[in-house]
Amino acid sequence: MSGRSGLAGRLYRGDAGLNIVGRRTLWFSIAAGVVLAAILFFVLRGFTLGIEFAGGMEYQVPKSVGTMQQAEEAVASALGNVDAGDEPLRVASAQEIGGGDGTYLIRTSELKPEQAVQVKADLVEQLGIPAGQISDNRVSGAWGGQVTERALLGLGIFLVLVLLYLVLRFEWRMAVAAVSALVLDLVITAGVYSVVGFEVTPSTVIGFLTILGFALYDVVVVFDKIQENTRGITASATQTYGEAANLAVNQTLMRSINTSVVALLPVGGLLFIGVFLLGAGTLRDLGLVLFVGMGAAFFSSIFFATPLLVVLKQYEPKYQGHTQRVLARRAAIARGEVPVKGARSPKQVAKKAAAEPGSEDELAAMAGATPKVGSRPTTGKRPSSGRGGRPGSGNRPGRGKRR
Repeated sequence: MSGRSGLAGRLYRGDAGLNIVGRRTLWFSIAAGVVLAAILFFVLRGFTLGIEFAGGMEYQVPKSVGTMQQAEEAVASALGNVDAGDEPLRVASAQEIGGGDGTYLIRTSELKPEQAVQVKADLVEQLGIPAGQISDNRVSGAWGGQVTERALLGLGIFLVLVLLYLVLRFEWRMAVAAVSALVLDLVITAGVYSVVGFEVTPSTVIGFLTILGFALYDVVVVFDKIQENTRGITASATQTYGEAANLAVNQTLMRSINTSVVALLPVGGLLFIGVFLLGAGTLRDLGLVLFVGMGAAFFSSIFFATPLLVVLKQYEPKYQGHTQRVLARRAAIARGEVPVKGARSPKQVAKKAAAEPGSEDELAAMAGATPKVGSRPTTGKRPSSGRGGRPGSGNRPGRGKRR
């Protein structure tokens, strides 16, 4: 019984009654604080650009030299022997490529041609392998710029298509609220990326584009329920638009939680494997952006998109007048000026009790007609008179006639 009446049970039934829309000022304040913190980190800390965006060198050494950490330390030692001036050289990333007799791919800061030759010579000396087993490749930052340009173009096209779809499927206010939630997701994810200091790579850009689809799905599910609950709502004066929207959020909240948990568990495993077990840059970058973005999408679809939609709806004169009528009717009911819809008179209750034996109305009527203590019970029929007109000499209930 406690499971059915607990919060989890009420969430599953959609009748938890959480006042999410009514506390929209709190959610807007939280979102504004997170956005301001993200912008502050953008300005002060910035982003750690990967070799694809900043440019650099790639060195591939065979796995026969030892562990990946030993190979990375050898490259870092070789970079330390190079005169780089004021800007120190560093190892950007290291990862294992292929299994068995594979290689280690180690990326460094951008080097001049003579510096790259010196680093390779130091590696040959430290690792004790022929120079032919070490391959070096220069990576230009222009390629990363092209990836960013194409990603921004794809993002712009995606947002335009989303706006058109939502306007045709719902309305322009829902489209504005949904796109605002998507932008909030991107800002929060970018802010976390800046705080953590992970490198921005093409995998990061792909992850950003991926979370948009997940966030849009969550918002559309909630908005579809809102549209269902608010259809023809102005024809009655029992519920405001904000209350109907809040009911829709409660009805879809458990579905959003289940979807987010199911999506976050494998992404969290991917992030854990990429960071702690393999140290693979691609898995780490993709896992972080997906994990943070999906978590932000759950928050924005429930606590930001729907309250923002209600705020936009309140600017419509039609819904302003409807809200005033609902509040005025409730005030009149509280003063007793308007009868409550559905209330029945005692005669109506008695009539229904007689028509439906065993119903709640009959029990209520019987409870209201309970005799006082000490009084004689009454029956529906008066006893019929027997021979000679003597009362009580007739047939008794439950017994047949005597022959």
